[in-house]
Amino acid sequence: MKTIQISFLTLLLFTSISCQSKTKNNKQEMGQKEQKETLKQMAPSNEELQKYETAYFASGCFWCVEAIFESVKGVKEVYSGYSGGKKKNPTYEQVGYGRTDHAEAVEVYYDPNVISFPQLVQVFFGSHDPTTLNRQGPDRGAQYRSIAFYKDDTQKKTIEDYIAKLEAANVFGKPIVTQVKPFEKFYMAEEYHQDYEKKHPNNPYIQQVSIPRLNKFKAKFGSYLKEDTH
Repeated sequence: MKTIQISFLTLLLFTSISCQSKTKNNKQEMGQKEQKETLKQMAPSNEELQKYETAYFASGCFWCVEAIFESVKGVKEVYSGYSGGKKKNPTYEQVGYGRTDHAEAVEVYYDPNVISFPQLVQVFFGSHDPTTLNRQGPDRGAQYRSIAFYKDDTQKKTIEDYIAKLEAANVFGKPIVTQVKPFEKFYMAEEYHQDYEKKHPNNPYIQQVSIPRLNKFKAKFGSYLKEDTH
């Protein structure tokens, strides 16, 4: 009986800090039509985008990944969403319950005059464990797999060369399982996921997983940080 109680408490704790933990109020915060309109308003205008490039990465819960890339100098904006699969317009519930082959991903708008794509690749590999298959921290499932997306052969070579460098130096002590995939389509996640860490600093998952992960990254990449995020 004691063993069963301990197991139940462990499961309860795990559930409480999972990226999938949501309240019904969050899920139903706004209707689909309102969601789409809000996301349109959030997206940068074409005029704003002219000086920025985009890069796409997946490395676990997008709440964490978004916060990490937003702390990097030269990054204008980061959006949470879904990529790497074939289903059109996936929802969080579909992705979270494995009904699509998408991963939680981020879209990074960056100024190439301030931060380069190779440096963003360094940020990507330096801010998560690329050796855990379909898992990142307490989050398990293919939607949390590690993916570095490329838009051309130059970016593909940059990613593959960096992986080879990390493995030659045995940086992680285990083989890197990150997928290197051509970028096809990014679907922006529901509005309530955007800037989640910033909006919900007291959320148990944010407190116990996301913030420690961000702080660990900051300690290693101080020279890459925006002045107001040191």
